[in-house]
Amino acid sequence: MTKTPNTEIQKVDISQIQAIGEFGVAELMAMKESIAKKLTVPQFNLFMYQMNRMGLDPSLGHGVPILYGQDVNIRIEYEGFHSLARKSSGYKSVHRQVVCDNEVDDFEAETDDEGIVTKIRHKIRFPRGKVVGSYAIARREGKPDVIVLCDEAEFEKYAKKNPGFWKLENGSLDPDMCKKHAATRAVKEQYDIALAVEENMMALNSTENSEPVRRDITAESKETEPVKTIAPDKDDKEETPVDRTKALKTQIKAKYQALGLKDKSEFDAHAAEFFAVKGDVPTEPEIIAYLKIMDQQIQAADDNLPV
Repeated sequence: MTKTPNTEIQKVDISQIQAIGEFGVAELMAMKESIAKKLTVPQFNLFMYQMNRMGLDPSLGHGVPILYGQDVNIRIEYEGFHSLARKSSGYKSVHRQVVCDNEVDDFEAETDDEGIVTKIRHKIRFPRGKVVGSYAIARREGKPDVIVLCDEAEFEKYAKKNPGFWKLENGSLDPDMCKKHAATRAVKEQYDIALAVEENMMALNSTENSEPVRRDITAESKETEPVKTIAPDKDDKEETPVDRTKALKTQIKAKYQALGLKDKSEFDAHAAEFFAVKGDVPTEPEIIAYLKIMDQQIQAADDNLPV
């Protein structure tokens, strides 16, 4: 027997789309069909509420929803981070560029006594050749420039997991992706917006009177050993904050392995980009936020999404 579409249910769902901020219902319906087809209308409403709360616009490529089971997470793109930076006090500019193999002899990075890059000298030549690295400079009033350098090996690591996003048709690295990667790191460091974004990500799956919903996506990966999320036992009075922190750091090490990171230099590079810490010592919520990012990256690799 042929089943007929349940048009009534669809009408009820569409009627649940709400005007949010400056986004009208018609505009939201168009975005729902273009970037959020797999989301239910309540999930889409929640996604748009969080984007509007952060001052971001999905139609401008600021971010996209990622669905993990019933949980909705947001992947903020470079355009979104740059938009937040432009709204920050003291914003000056963000410069991003690739370095190609025909320009290696004309590229130089100066560092201070602590090894921090302070100045870039780069002369562009044509034909440029293939991409061998990239850099970004985020400038802010009253602050030293933040300069981020990335080399080909770092990009190839990501390209191995997601070649469709990192490689051109001829197999070479996509210059635009390489520039965005370096610029995202520079912007997040210069404008202190990474932690604020992560707090919104954690709030996405939480209600007013409940803790954020977290899933251990690592355990669903077929290529890695299950890694269980360790939650404090409310009845275990002997457990201390130090114990919980140690347990969380053990999870971090396991997820480094799940991400294919092999040594301390790769661990440190990943933490520098994605581990948002305000003080000298990371807090428990900051560690949990970092674990959630790694969970998303592990799942993205399994689903062939960009990291």
